[in-house]
Amino acid sequence: MTSVLLPNYVRAPIAFERGEGAWLVARGGERYLDFGAGVAVNALGHAHPHLVAALTEQASKVWHVSNLYEIPEGERLGQRLVDATFADIAFFCNSGAEANEAAIKMARKYHAAGGHPERFRIITFEGAFHGRTLATIAAGGQQKYIEGFGPKVDGFDQVPAGDMAALEAAITPETAALMIEPIQGEGGVRVVPAAELRHLRALCDRHGLLLIMDEVQTGVGRTGRLFAHEWSGVTPDIMSAAKGIGGGFPLGVCLATKEAARGMVPGSHGTTFGGNPLAMAVGNAVLDIVLAPGFLDHVNRVALVLKQKLASLRDRHPQVVLEIRGEGLMLGLKLGVPNTEFAAAARAEHLLAIPAGDNVVRLLPPLIVSEDEVAQAVERLEAAAAQLDGGLRGAAE
Repeated sequence: MTSVLLPNYVRAPIAFERGEGAWLVARGGERYLDFGAGVAVNALGHAHPHLVAALTEQASKVWHVSNLYEIPEGERLGQRLVDATFADIAFFCNSGAEANEAAIKMARKYHAAGGHPERFRIITFEGAFHGRTLATIAAGGQQKYIEGFGPKVDGFDQVPAGDMAALEAAITPETAALMIEPIQGEGGVRVVPAAELRHLRALCDRHGLLLIMDEVQTGVGRTGRLFAHEWSGVTPDIMSAAKGIGGGFPLGVCLATKEAARGMVPGSHGTTFGGNPLAMAVGNAVLDIVLAPGFLDHVNRVALVLKQKLASLRDRHPQVVLEIRGEGLMLGLKLGVPNTEFAAAARAEHLLAIPAGDNVVRLLPPLIVSEDEVAQAVERLEAAAAQLDGGLRGAAE
């Protein structure tokens, strides 16, 4: 089959026509347990009735008016996010990359508004992923994303994750901010220790820098708290969020303190579609569920069951599963076989998982997943691991 679509994706040979909860149904009727959730996007699973109702109701009213006018549901969603976080200000956009672009511009503008336009450089960390725009691939620093797109956008300095000496050496009079994911997602589900995040906060305070948290993948309950940085007790100045915040509808947000956002005056930034009534209706519906009493308790309870079962899986297949990483329902299996082969073997067992860097496969189930569905998922991972384990033994013989 030929396609007119740009061939920049290597797509699995499967198409889905509907979903229900933690399950996807292919055109042929086969049911797949979805432990990828659209790369941590479908936080409340597929076709959640509350989200469907909110979107349908709004769709019958008004879809788009632009940011030339007030959008009451956006005011409401922004206020709810501010009330639930460190932030004073919210800027809505369409994606994680756009949220990170806003964060980067905000950090630079903060210093320019304070009389120091020379402070524009942002320190990031090796293995990071902050998006696919020219600025965010430069922020991530990974050569495979930068190569072929001309000169790298200036203003970003990468240091090795966890190397505090290198970090302190990288701070100059031109440094504006530090930018970090509390858990690197694309980078291989690498958790940044709480002590390290606290050290970053102290460094920022000492040097007059802003601390930017990229919570595009880790946010909205994914790790068992509303946002992952909460586990460390650290408060950022600016934070990006997307993916789960729209439950599958394109939505991103840049949250900040009023002080950090002081330079973002009228005309300094904008978006055509960001914050439109459809997105705001769905975003509010997502928060209705995620902020409800007991929801994050469920995430933590199911996550513990999943971690325990994965530990047993590793014990049974130590050559295939080398390490279990992550927090909450953002988990990774560091593998002794190619991660693409493991993902394909899992897919053959009708389980969807997502490859990541450092030869890791990510498990990112919807946050509404049940303990029974977790048990089914691990049974399918067991079958995939057993198949690959057999191949390893055969090669050894």
